Amino acid sequence: MGEDMTVRVRTTLVAATAVALAAALAAPAFAAGSAEGGHDATRRAVEAAVKDGVPGVTLTAKDGHGTWRTTAGVGNLRTGAQRSTEDRYRVGSITKTFVATVLLQLEAEGRLSLDDTVEKWLPGVVDGNGHDGSTMTVRQLLNHTSGVFNYTADETFGRTYFLKDGFFEHRYDTKSPEQLVAIAMAHKPDFAPGTSWNYSNTNYVLAGMVIEKVTGRTYAEEIRRRVIDPLHLDATSVPGTRVTVPQPSSRAYSKLAETATGPTYDVTKLNPSLASSAGEMISDSADLNRFYRALLRGDLLPAKQLKEMKTTVSAEEYPNAGYGLGLIDRELSCGVHVWGHDGGIHGSNSVAATTADGRHSVALNFNGDWSGDSDAVLEAEFCGK
Repeated sequence: MGEDMTVRVRTTLVAATAVALAAALAAPAFAAGSAEGGHDATRRAVEAAVKDGVPGVTLTAKDGHGTWRTTAGVGNLRTGAQRSTEDRYRVGSITKTFVATVLLQLEAEGRLSLDDTVEKWLPGVVDGNGHDGSTMTVRQLLNHTSGVFNYTADETFGRTYFLKDGFFEHRYDTKSPEQLVAIAMAHKPDFAPGTSWNYSNTNYVLAGMVIEKVTGRTYAEEIRRRVIDPLHLDATSVPGTRVTVPQPSSRAYSKLAETATGPTYDVTKLNPSLASSAGEMISDSADLNRFYRALLRGDLLPAKQLKEMKTTVSAEEYPNAGYGLGLIDRELSCGVHVWGHDGGIHGSNSVAATTADGRHSVALNFNGDWSGDSDAVLEAEFCGK
């Protein structure tokens, strides 16, 4: 994925901030695992992210040589405590891959079709200002070609939840999926379904609602019973309205501003219902590697559904990436293709990427949302530079 698209996907649920912390905050990186010798470039990229202003980084890679873990920087600006390789963190839009996996499992079971209209499952929900659920499909929700307005792009929503004054007043608000969709319906669609591409968190709020309508259980329950429990993802959870991140974890930091200046705020506690099925999940790097490796190896989906998931559409201005069904295909500079997703939410930027055969994977988290080059880390891990 090119730099611009990474920023686009990664920051859909965070404020547009861009100030670096002092390089003095950096702490020595440490590594553990049998694959340490082959990851020097990755270690340098992680340390560079901290020098660029990220408070701290945690990363786990797994390949044919074993598992390698590293951290850099701090997990707590007040105490100076380092980040841990076991840190749990908010994964933001990486949630989307879990949601898409459940819907594709339901398709494999014959309980829905990706070409069903949204109106079939959610009658009257996508309606208003030119939105029409009868003209778009479940598939178009999953690959962001529905044209549905992105509710996090709403100006009032942004001021309320992403800027300092609004955030500290409203950080514990509970938002229902219906309320989030209603925000989107107050705007005109971005385009007619199927005619273009635009990343919209509303698509995946609707996808979560479809799961509940089809199964009679919440999307969170379905993810737990279909993915988390079978893969023994013990650090992974769908928190709902829980405002804390389970231990072990680090603090999360944001500028909560639209400018490149200003103080740094601790935003660890928040009600993640504002992200819903578009981005509320919590995990750690080892679990994310296990999930994407299982997914790409065909352990979670039949071959037909995995092929559908990996069928990408182009986002015209981003020639080095394609978006499938909750899954991003990046072509790196060395020609390697990796599959995964990025995720951003207040104080947390995460990336998970795995080769198509599932043999080589990496997952990482920055505990600040305003700086750091995750693309450079992927280039280092998969291309050695």
